[in-house]
Amino acid sequence: MINDKTQAIRDFDTCEKLMKNADYILLHFTDLLGFFKGRTIPTEEAKNALTEGVGFDGSSIIGGVNIEESDMVMKPDPSTFTVCPYYFYDKSVVSFVCNIHRPDGKRFENDSRLICQKATKKALAEGYETTAAAELEFYLVEKNEKGEVYPVENHLIDKQRYFDIAPDRDVTESYRMDLSNALSGMGITVERQHHEAGSAQNEITFRYSDPLTTSDNIMRYKFAAKAVADRRYKWIATFMPKPWFGKAGSGMHIHMGLFDPKSGENHLYDSKGYANISQKCRYFIGGILEHAKALCAIVAPTVNSYKRLVPGYEAPVYVAWSKKNRSALIRVPEYFPGKEREARIEFRCPDPLCNPYLAYTVALEAGFDGIRKKIDPGEPVDVNVYHLSEAKREELGIKVLPASLKEALEEWQSDEICIRALGRENAEKYMELKMQEWKEYEPHIPNNGSQVTNWELQKYLYT
Repeated sequence: MINDKTQAIRDFDTCEKLMKNADYILLHFTDLLGFFKGRTIPTEEAKNALTEGVGFDGSSIIGGVNIEESDMVMKPDPSTFTVCPYYFYDKSVVSFVCNIHRPDGKRFENDSRLICQKATKKALAEGYETTAAAELEFYLVEKNEKGEVYPVENHLIDKQRYFDIAPDRDVTESYRMDLSNALSGMGITVERQHHEAGSAQNEITFRYSDPLTTSDNIMRYKFAAKAVADRRYKWIATFMPKPWFGKAGSGMHIHMGLFDPKSGENHLYDSKGYANISQKCRYFIGGILEHAKALCAIVAPTVNSYKRLVPGYEAPVYVAWSKKNRSALIRVPEYFPGKEREARIEFRCPDPLCNPYLAYTVALEAGFDGIRKKIDPGEPVDVNVYHLSEAKREELGIKVLPASLKEALEEWQSDEICIRALGRENAEKYMELKMQEWKEYEPHIPNNGSQVTNWELQKYLYT
């Protein structure tokens, strides 16, 4: 059995040595809609996989190629080598995240990792080293004999227990510890974990990195969360944004920072500015607010996403910004005022079903558009936006996010920010897939638009 401890791997030779006692190798990648895909090979095929890659049918992948050009190649990125906990499969299994190539060796233009890599390289060429972090929330659920799903803590009378830690009140604490151990063994540095506001709702926060690495970690976080829930507890870990009407939704707040690659200076920091942020940071915020409605099609990408984006439950629906204020769409965290490296922004409407590589790409593109055009975000709103009257919101110029996936896609069509970020071909494929998703949902639209339907549970519960 190989040791469940990952090292920083940068070359194929080292990977080969570490894999010699493994039984199987998982080769993962993320498709255009954010689903974790891949195939499994025996360790005996490691050398060929590492040097030449592994072929697959690209026409069968969402956002892939046409059937007449279906041959594609998965090539493992050696820096992503990791070891899965033994109990995931009761076997010794290692894993890589792969880049997708065409048979001629060129990178596949629709590969989510490539899209994200291009965005960070573009930022670097303009003098910005980008950092990214994410806060993913999810529920632990189980099914009864009737096939009904409910939170694993549903038997407790008091079901809203944010930050509860007592063993007789929080039955998910041991699970979070097991997941933290699994993530640590897979090379992901866990910083903190806690019970969220919903019954059996959880959050584990891992260390920030660059957008590509953070996106890789998000996908592996979800993979591990599901594996630990199933293999250790016979539960289901669901990242569905809103599994139940009337209960807290699950978000994926994303954090972004901009640093000078040479000096290490934080471009977003100014000790004399509001919330210790710079004018450049205000422009960056202005760009995201300007394009927020269109961005929703990427960062809140499902029918169910808009059951979460309703007033209350700390899910922002109003296009505003502020420090500390969790009712604002963009928040400037102020845990440690005056610390230069802490200056960053938090974008709060994304949810865990988004493709993280694309989410960071479009958010960065919008932010940099704000910097280039010097888009003013307006004055910060330091009150609870939900408590403002409609007239007051109009007076302050506070817009509202789309109320459905269809509205988000319509906003996309009137704003080219996502097309610029993804490329026209990728954007058109994504739009086509999402419009198809909306059409599938239309016959199931409930009279109460906020009600969560069985169609949604069947489609999103396990994603």
